[in-house]
Amino acid sequence: MEMEDRLAAMLESFLFIAGDDGLSVKQLAGLIEREETAVMAVLERLRQGYESREDSGITLKVFGGAYRLVTKAEFADVIKRLLENPAPKSMTQASLEVLAIIAYRQPVTRVEIDDLRGVKSEGPINTLIAKGLIMEKGRSEGSGRAILYGTTELFLDRFGLASLEGLPPLQQEEDQGVGDTDLFMTKFQEAFAIEE
Repeated sequence: MEMEDRLAAMLESFLFIAGDDGLSVKQLAGLIEREETAVMAVLERLRQGYESREDSGITLKVFGGAYRLVTKAEFADVIKRLLENPAPKSMTQASLEVLAIIAYRQPVTRVEIDDLRGVKSEGPINTLIAKGLIMEKGRSEGSGRAILYGTTELFLDRFGLASLEGLPPLQQEEDQGVGDTDLFMTKFQEAFAIEE
């Protein structure tokens, strides 16, 4: 790879990582340890390359002195449709059960969740951690010092809650034969209108 191609690739990667904030010529010059005029030349080459390529949906623009990678204007209508109708982010029934249990019982261990559900919950817990809805909240005091799980700020945000006090109250429905897990799921789904 030629030096100029390498510089262009480096600048492109920096701009990609910077996202909506973008980077100024001065910042880019500092990152690659080159003169600003050299950086400007590489940026112009990148811009021209994006503009001339019909198989690229992005281009390089400067806003307020910061260079940013942006989508091409010709795709604005399609992008608008995507943003207005995002793909549904569904969760499995198991993940919803585990999330409901953690929301109401936190901090709670995996073993306690398993006992309530009657099945292992390691997979759903890992999924919920990956989605940023739950996190480790410490360790239990008992033997083995099991991990305690609780909900995150993202959980509150996604479900429109200011705090955990906003969760709907649970009623004891043991007389009707409703188990703990069923009760959690019923109330959770009613409160947030989550489709199965």
